[in-house]
Amino acid sequence: MFAIGRVTPRLPNLPNATSPEEVNNALLAHLFPPNPLPIVPSILRPHKGYDTLLPSDISAALRKCSSSSAPGPDTIPYSIWKRVHIAALRHLLALLGPLLKVSYYPVSRNKANGIVLDKPGKPSYDSPASFRVIVLLQTVSKILERIVRSRLSLVARSLKLVYHNQCGSLPALSSFDAALSLVDTVRTLQRPGLKVSTLFLDIKGGFDNINASIMCSSLMKAGAPHYMVAWIGSFLSQRTCRLVFQGSLKTFSPVQVGTPQGSPISPLLFVIYVAFLDINLPRGLSLSYVDDFTLSAAFTSYKTNVRTLQRAFEPIRAHARACEVGFSVPKTELINWRTPLQRDPDRAPSPPPIYLDGQIFPPLLFVRWLGYWFTPNLASLAHFFKRLSLAQGAFATVKRLSPSSSGLSPRLSHRLAILRRPTLLYGADIMVPSRDMLTKMEVY
Repeated sequence: MFAIGRVTPRLPNLPNATSPEEVNNALLAHLFPPNPLPIVPSILRPHKGYDTLLPSDISAALRKCSSSSAPGPDTIPYSIWKRVHIAALRHLLALLGPLLKVSYYPVSRNKANGIVLDKPGKPSYDSPASFRVIVLLQTVSKILERIVRSRLSLVARSLKLVYHNQCGSLPALSSFDAALSLVDTVRTLQRPGLKVSTLFLDIKGGFDNINASIMCSSLMKAGAPHYMVAWIGSFLSQRTCRLVFQGSLKTFSPVQVGTPQGSPISPLLFVIYVAFLDINLPRGLSLSYVDDFTLSAAFTSYKTNVRTLQRAFEPIRAHARACEVGFSVPKTELINWRTPLQRDPDRAPSPPPIYLDGQIFPPLLFVRWLGYWFTPNLASLAHFFKRLSLAQGAFATVKRLSPSSSGLSPRLSHRLAILRRPTLLYGADIMVPSRDMLTKMEVY
């Protein structure tokens, strides 16, 4: 949602770009940093061990596709492909089956629209970093990507390509499982009287930093099917994108991006790629949700915890550099969990900060992770206060958009109430709001 009271400029105001073409090139260079691409064979041959594509595979993929999803450059929504599949069962099979058999992703299908949006709340918009992009891919391609994702998910589990404490991009797991595991780990480690500290890390750039050659090499070494590895290599190659913003050229340009956002298979490829970053801690836990990582340590003092976390970070950093990924400094945070019996006495020295890559990170009084606001005592007040503020802000925005004379119509009020409840109650599966907070929510 755009910030109220600010008019979005017609063109991003970049100091060294005076024409739409220069703006387009500057945004492309920032939003899609170049990465080495795997070599795609010029002669296509069927792969041994190829699993035949069946109509049931396409039906299962289409059931998970929303007809309301925005299409890519071909402008064909999923609803059309669903009707085609019902009317002529073999059409999509004849279109997608040979591509998987020879492990090829056509260049014509590798085109995408990149919708450029400004990030709300930025002090200025004279840098490409003040903008983000939403990538819209072609729907027929995403059907095949979803099929490969289902097959790769089974392979990843059997070959243990994904860390066992990874909760993202896997069936039957969600951010709730990650947050609940973190809370349960903290409370379990606190029971014997230990002090627990958690370091929060976030991979900078996420999907864009995947090196396709390293990705394919890792899959081959792990024993993944050859046809699947070759298809992934083709999928990650020869991509083009057309940036869409006010005044843009709307021409396709080649991009060397890791794995495209918006693709059904991209999150799974990412968690496989970064599985090596999760480590086993002797007295603690390494937990992750896609590109969000936590390292928890438990000893008799917070000072020992910090030293342990610093030592644990060294091999993670080395592995990350080898695979050309890094961590976001603004999203690196430390928290020291406390029980009511672990309060510091008066005039006690401040808990030690952690030093990582020349940066100092002091322990915080609250941390936001996966939409949950955590405090050292795991109380729910801060979390639901934030949720209440978000709901009130959304209500104020809708109210400003309604006619000033008549106010909100009964129909709009009803819809707003339906949308408001999930905003208010997000996190209630783990945290319980106090009576006072419940009263504020009911009054609101």
